Amino acid sequence: MSEKAAKLEALNKICENTLMETLNIKYIDFGDDFLTATMPVTSKVHQPDGILNGGATMALAESVGSPASMLVVDHKKYIVRGISFSANHLRSVKSGIITATAKFIHKGRTTHLLEIRIEDEQGKLVSLCKLTNIILPKK
Repeated sequence: MSEKAAKLEALNKICENTLMETLNIKYIDFGDDFLTATMPVTSKVHQPDGILNGGATMALAESVGSPASMLVVDHKKYIVRGISFSANHLRSVKSGIITATAKFIHKGRTTHLLEIRIEDEQGKLVSLCKLTNIILPKK
């Protein structure tokens, strides 16, 4: 198994018994400046009228934005916490798989700013989110 595959497996493993497992979010790729995950759109994440709930979309976005920061900090010395989040929902989705990719806009010593693009299976933009993370020393 490659080092990348091992890291993805470890990321998915730590999601057991969490919201990410409940929403069936799976990490599928990462690099120096991005992290990508998928989530199926089923009735489990629908609003009562049968479309994707914006809160589930935001949970997916947060689930790639914070771990993207975690991948680039020293876990023995620092923790990552989201401090600001915004989302613009642009398209509704009824079914299929959506993909979220978090990319760094700013990677400072104490704050990270990420843009998270959530797209449908045709590559159409569903939501555009922005997340600010703070990097705190462990106590």
